[in-house]
Amino acid sequence: MLITLPERKQSDAQDDPPGPAVRTDNLSKCFGDTPAVRNATFEVARGSLLALLGPSGGGKTTTLRIIAGFESPDSGTVEVDGRVVASAARSTPPEQRRVGMVFQDYALFPHLNVKQNVAFGVPRGPKHEAVVGSVLDMVGLAETAERMPHELSGGQQQRVALARALAPNPSVVLLDEPFSNLDASLRQRVRSEVRQILHEANTTAIIVTHDQDEAFGLADTVGIMLDNVLVQTGTPQQVYLYPASLQVAEFLGETNILDGEYASDQVRCELGVLSVGSARPPAGPVRVCVRPETLRLRPEEGPSVPATVTAVEFRGVYKIVTVRLDSGKHLSAVMGLHIPAAVGDSLTVGVNSFVAVFPCD
Repeated sequence: MLITLPERKQSDAQDDPPGPAVRTDNLSKCFGDTPAVRNATFEVARGSLLALLGPSGGGKTTTLRIIAGFESPDSGTVEVDGRVVASAARSTPPEQRRVGMVFQDYALFPHLNVKQNVAFGVPRGPKHEAVVGSVLDMVGLAETAERMPHELSGGQQQRVALARALAPNPSVVLLDEPFSNLDASLRQRVRSEVRQILHEANTTAIIVTHDQDEAFGLADTVGIMLDNVLVQTGTPQQVYLYPASLQVAEFLGETNILDGEYASDQVRCELGVLSVGSARPPAGPVRVCVRPETLRLRPEEGPSVPATVTAVEFRGVYKIVTVRLDSGKHLSAVMGLHIPAAVGDSLTVGVNSFVAVFPCD
């Protein structure tokens, strides 16, 4: 049964200053001549979860390490609970920031049992045992309190690491690729458990990941980091449906790109005249982003054009159908298994949603 940390809910939470739990302003960091983070500005609301999503080497972990206090910024600031803890001029030690950290490899103390690992950062006092017991209950590990880390499964080790980060009652918990060491079969279940634990604890959290499913499944807000720049923030649905650039659209999953001509909230392309859902560019030539799941074979309504099926790839719960337009352009469509499509079929294809458009470079 999940319970909340009483100190966070009843006392310390009431003392929190107004405003976001974490704020960064124009945060930048270079290693030698190589930029790691460039002018990152974002806020994390109290009790919410932000995912920093991007490819390896994009600046996500460096940003996390600056917030934690393991790196110092070259410029910009980090605030935790309204207090500046990092700038180019000064840096508050990590242990004084009220920041918890869950490392990629969990970093559990191998010579301490589960209870001792969780208790490590909890101040000694009359409530010490109660706090440790409460956190162990919260993560569902009360019955394994006396076990050693090597006696636990990967998912259990993950929860011990999270419990240890939560036990000192931090203002924010930072998680660096926390599921990368888990088998695929465990990843989704543990991800759901971690989200539930963080929400039950009313904990502010920042997670770093390169996995879109993790970011979308866990986070209230997603920050996209590409080429060491935070290029877009929003809810998972906002960043997916309304990408800020063609680069973001292509990073967030497979997409079909067509040339088009934009005018008056519509775009004309090979698939016909389509509605536009993204920010409106100046009238003229554009690149059109059509998600595979918005393509429909043999549509009964709306514009459609002739096409020929050139490939069908089975993916378990769905299939990918590749079609060739009369121009020779190939498009991918996500289809349900019951929708008939065989290589060589002549059919029509259309779009059942709005598309995103971006100015041509």
